[in-house]
Amino acid sequence: MTLPDTKFSQTESDSTTDLTSHVGNTPLLPLQRLGHGLSPRVKVFAKAEWFNPGGSVKDRPALNIIQTALANGDLGNGKRLLDSTSGNMGISYATFGAALGIPITLTIPSSASSERFSILRALGAELILTDPTEGSDGAILAARKLVKENPGLYWYANQYNNPANWQAHYETTGPEILSQTNGEVTHFVAGLGTSGTLTGAGKYLRQQILDINIIAFQPDAAFHGLEGLKHMPSAIQPGIYDPDFADEILEVRTEAAYEMARRLAREEGLFVGISSGAAAVAALRVASELEEGIVVTLFPDAGYKYLSDKSLWESPLHMGAPNGVLREGIG
Repeated sequence: MTLPDTKFSQTESDSTTDLTSHVGNTPLLPLQRLGHGLSPRVKVFAKAEWFNPGGSVKDRPALNIIQTALANGDLGNGKRLLDSTSGNMGISYATFGAALGIPITLTIPSSASSERFSILRALGAELILTDPTEGSDGAILAARKLVKENPGLYWYANQYNNPANWQAHYETTGPEILSQTNGEVTHFVAGLGTSGTLTGAGKYLRQQILDINIIAFQPDAAFHGLEGLKHMPSAIQPGIYDPDFADEILEVRTEAAYEMARRLAREEGLFVGISSGAAAVAALRVASELEEGIVVTLFPDAGYKYLSDKSLWESPLHMGAPNGVLREGIG
């Protein structure tokens, strides 16, 4: 596949020496067994974002944010990159920070998984733990307070309001999906966290395919277990989020996402995280209402960061009729 000539594009000269050159160009995988019962003219695909070097879709915006800040002179001379994270974005920052010699400080809810903390500490990031009951919003407020008190020490990456976030997906994710589906994608489904994926990839795809359907999904309540996703009505809304951009916004229950993560592992061989389970719930719900079309979503990360959650993987798998499961959890 050939992508536009952007800072993310991999070249022959640097592909074996530069970690950053391996971001993007992730596989597009079909859902086969979970799509049983759909119209034969409907296909569902997911981008396998754990193939990125930092292990998640967040490598795309993290790298673009860092490279843009370096080009603008915002980073350098020992200044620390500061941002809030629920885990994956922090791991991406820490990965490229280590590779590029940039010190990283992260505010993160203390409820994040033990695997995330282990990875972040291994990569050398400085961690400031925040109140778990305040979720990602608490981490955002802590980062804002920290940079206000120490403006000379930190550069605040501000992923929720930084246009380099959605621009990364406009430059890479959108073009990849268009190329990998030969321009035939009809529905793009993405979760709402920072909203960078939805905004960037969706904006690119809508410019190329005027009648494409852009569908967002979010947790169904303010208190939920879908790490990395926001219930927008009750959360601090990102500056890059446009509530009128998506054609439709679906809601996914935490329990439905957990069950789908187990089904993806056991029926598709895809060991993915909870937000990927939510993405599959939403994408399959959209697909179940179509007679024909190509539905594309993203699986943000693999399941390794969730192994400590024994209840997630050891719960009995509900083996009901596929269509009944697909509809469960969508509001």
